[in-house]
This record gives sequence, C-alpha cells and structure tokens, in this order.
Amino acid sequence: MLLCAVVSWHAMVGVSPAADTVIVTAEGLADPGADTYKRDKGLLYDALLDDAKRQAIEKVVGIYVEGSSLVENYSLIHDKVLSQTRGLIKTIHKKSEPWLGKDGFMHILIRAEVYSGQAQSALQEMSRAQRIDLIRDFGNPKIAVSVTIRDSKRGSNVKPERSQVAENILKEHLARFGYRVWSEEVGKELDVASAEKSLIRGQADVATYYSHKRGVDFVIRGEVKFKPISLRLKSSGIQINKFQLTSWTVKCIDNRSGEEVFFNNKVPTRMSWNTEDAALVAVGGLLSDEFTKDFFDSQMMQKSRIYQLEVQGLPSYDSGVLFKKELIGLRPILNVDFRSFESSTVANFEVEFTGSELKFPELLNKAILGSLNAKFRKNVFHLESVQGSIVKILFKGSRNAEKVRERFETGPPSSFASATPDRLAGIALTKVSLKKVGEINPEVVATVVEYQKDRGKSSSSSGSKSIEAIKNF
Repeated sequence: MLLCAVVSWHAMVGVSPAADTVIVTAEGLADPGADTYKRDKGLLYDALLDDAKRQAIEKVVGIYVEGSSLVENYSLIHDKVLSQTRGLIKTIHKKSEPWLGKDGFMHILIRAEVYSGQAQSALQEMSRAQRIDLIRDFGNPKIAVSVTIRDSKRGSNVKPERSQVAENILKEHLARFGYRVWSEEVGKELDVASAEKSLIRGQADVATYYSHKRGVDFVIRGEVKFKPISLRLKSSGIQINKFQLTSWTVKCIDNRSGEEVFFNNKVPTRMSWNTEDAALVAVGGLLSDEFTKDFFDSQMMQKSRIYQLEVQGLPSYDSGVLFKKELIGLRPILNVDFRSFESSTVANFEVEFTGSELKFPELLNKAILGSLNAKFRKNVFHLESVQGSIVKILFKGSRNAEKVRERFETGPPSSFASATPDRLAGIALTKVSLKKVGEINPEVVATVVEYQKDRGKSSSSSGSKSIEAIKNF
C-alpha cells in the first residue's frame, strides 16, 4: 500500500520546483573485477557513482516506507523511483575520492541533496487503511485527550471545566483518522491527581496523570474560551443569546519526555452558536481537524531524529573512522558526524536516523548493530542503553587495533546484510565478490546467482586507501 505512494512520488517529479529536500550521506559500491569495467574504467566510475546516488534516494524513500516493505517491493520501487537519479537528486554537495578496498570492492562516499517533498505530499493523500499501516509502523501510539472550557461567567479564578462533548468529538475524529484513543476517567480521580502532581513535573491534570500511569504515549490538551453575548433586536424586541468563541488552543505532550511536540492557538472571528453544547461540538471538530493532519505530518512523518552515539571499546581512532564509514552505508542512517575520540574510553558520533522514536531500539539492534555484527561474524557490538537522545554501545571485540582495522577493511560492507538481491546482483559481478556477499548475507546468494548466471568471473584486489578517503570526505 505504501508502495502506491512512492509510485505517486515518481509521477510528480518535476512538478514542484520548490519541493522539500533532504541532505543524505551515502556509499556507492562497484565490482572492479567485472570484465566490462576492466575494459573501460570510465564505466566503473559511472557505475560506482550511480550506485551511490541510488542509495541516497533509497534512504529518502526509507524515511516514508517501512524497511520490510521497501525490500519486498524493491524491483518496482527501483524501476519507478531509485533509477530516476537525475530527477530526484538536486545536487551532490561532496564526493570522496573513489578507492579500492581490501574487501575487493570500489567505494565512494557522497553527500547529496535529494527531493523529498513529493513523497510527503503523496503520503498525505493516503487512504485511512494506508495511514493506519503507517501509524502502526511508527509504534501505534496511545493518545489521551483533555479539553477544558472557560468563559466570563466562570472567571479566571474558577478552575476550568472538562468538556465531555468536545473531548468525545475529538476522540471520534482521532479514531476515524486511524489513531488509538485512550479513554480517561474524570471526577473522583481529580483529588488523586491533585495529590500526586509532583509525578508529572508539577503540571498534572487528570488526563496527564492517568496517561502517565497507564502508559499513554501522547496527551492532547485543549482549552476553549467563550463569551456569552445577548442581542436585542430593535424591530421586535426579541432577545437572542449566543455563545461566541473568543479563542482556543491545542497542544500535544510527549508523555515520555514532557516535550510539547505540537501546539497551535487560534483567535477566530465571528464564530458563535445558540447553545454552549452546539459550540463545543463545533469546537471539538475544529480541534480534531487541526490536530489529526498536523500531528500526522509532524510526528508520523517526521523525517529524522538525531542521536548521540557513545561507542565504548573501539581500540583506535582509525577504527572509529571505519565505524563511521560502515554507518554511512546503512539505509536507516542519513548522516554521521565523528565528533570525538578518547583512547580506551569512548568514540562519540552524532547520527541522524530515519524512523520512529518508538521503534528506535529495535531498529538500532536489528538494522544497525545486527549488520555490523554480521560483518564481524560474531556479536561484538552490544546496545547498552538508550536514554533520550543518548545511545551507548559497547564494542566487545579484540583490543588489538590492527586486527580490528583489518576486519573493518577486509570484511564485506555491512550494508550487504540488508541489501536486496536486485542491488547485490548489480554489484557482485564476479565469483570472488559473490563469495563476499555470502559471508554476510548467505540467504540471498542463490537469488543473486539466478540474476547473474554465467556473468561472474574471479578478480583480485589491491591495497586500501579507505582511511585517507574517509578522513578527507
């Protein structure tokens, strides 16, 4: 289903010159042992750069399409999107020097600006079923609702009243849009919440308190202000009573961090109703229309999140440089910055990830550390903790810097662990390179062979310039 949105993206390329863009760092790979490339080194470089461009686009597609869906539909996505590098890549800001690695492959790193606005526009027009799939992919968050009302009769010194009418309208719209709505009790729990405000940073109300206890992910707080007005018609003397909406506000709190992830205020003009209930029904609809789409855009379709990775145990600065290079090649990682290194203690990286914060530990363990461990052929990278934006990883491999560097450089690229047969068939063009693929992703070798019968011949590799190329990138 999400694939349809990606196909729509391709159809819209070129329509909007002001489309949003994303800066992405990617790695391109090519097999220098292929006969075609031996005869023409220019073709080798073109293939290398084309693969880097496709990986940059694939990372942007991965922002909006779950990894499993991307893999399952890779051929069609490749034909409709990934192959269209000229239309989707705005510019390449930086390229490394290409180098022949000890793993037998040619490598290049690029930092590219890729159009992404068309993909977002297409996803905004998804059907409800497709939205639900995406919301579930992003953790299927629970949302609690609290709407209070205040008017001139109640006064500023009177505690605002909860509006069941407005809350129920908002809940109905949220559920219709595809979110899970968590019911909150009112009344008798108010004293409990007041007594335990300190648990919620001194700002607790009923909905927030109970959402904290019940594991709710987000809390929507809305406040609506009315002004009762009376008008007497001069011609008939009939008095008309109305409720005029003077302002309303809505905000959403991430219950795990306390961060206000969405907020908006409105001061409407000439909006009034004959009864307060009619006004609240209308306001509930206004709140929900405002929230559902904007929250979906800002949270479910959030492009990326930045984390600080603290990797303990890497034996040398060069091993930190090579660790960075492996991260660049992985699909869920848009950008990596190697910030600092302290011998025998910790290497610090700032990493921009795609995907939901709710599923981040799973992504980190499977797609990132799993791929790195496959390269090392054993579990040497371990997730120690995820606390907010701080991630701690422990390297339990050899303390011999030369051995670690040798494994980084001679082992197959970590990106092969999650690469599709289609991509691998375009890279591993010889028996030697195909053997390298088998070291890290043996399940796909048979499929790759089907793509390339009678195409592979052995090749040899030379020394490595990887450290210099990566450092200068």
